[in-house]
Amino acid sequence: MIWIRSALYWLGLIAITLPYAILCLLILPLPPVLRFRIISGWCWSQVQWVRITCGVKYRVEGREHIPAGPAMILSKHQSAWETMALPIIFPPFVYVLKRELFKIPFFGWGLKASSPIGIDRSNRSESQRLVMSQGRDRLAKGFWICIFPEGTRVAAGKRIKYKHGGARLAIALGIPVVPVALNAGEFWPRNSFLKYPGTITVRIGPVIPPEGTPSELGDKVETWIENEMEKISGQGPCHPANQR
Repeated sequence: MIWIRSALYWLGLIAITLPYAILCLLILPLPPVLRFRIISGWCWSQVQWVRITCGVKYRVEGREHIPAGPAMILSKHQSAWETMALPIIFPPFVYVLKRELFKIPFFGWGLKASSPIGIDRSNRSESQRLVMSQGRDRLAKGFWICIFPEGTRVAAGKRIKYKHGGARLAIALGIPVVPVALNAGEFWPRNSFLKYPGTITVRIGPVIPPEGTPSELGDKVETWIENEMEKISGQGPCHPANQR
């Protein structure tokens, strides 16, 4: 049954993404934030579609911590799910991501139209310069910024050291950090065709001021997120503890 429901989700994804990709080309002349709001409609459709077809629901805890002004979102990254869910939970923001994603047919069109900050990971110094200049530009246009400090999707139940690029950018731009813990990988595993029913927990933490060194700020973010992960992990079928 899970195979059938997952296949239905993927068929719907393709059916919805193709016309949306064309729409993204047509809305390029519109203001960036308005484009984001239109594109986030695709994100909403996918979060709803995976709920309908595969029973993947979610709950958000800590909405009261979302500040009124611009901020840096530093989030746990376990799955593709949060890349679609975060844009419908938070105010308009841009992702910092690798440029290669722009080359993906159809999907890359919509991604680029959402005004992300694209970086070339093979050229670290140039990437840092672009992130700084484009970060200021996106803030001026009314966006927040979102970075996954682990740098890649990490399977549920596993942990890697966080990178401090997001903390460094937050300090340079003078914007607070909003940490986010989530357990999406326990229901939508990375690189998996299958999606498993259950309720994802998204936990938003108190704002962390952009103070201290990037390492100090980054460590604060990592400590908060990983402490919360210990509390919300183990709820889904794809957590290692539930596969024994």
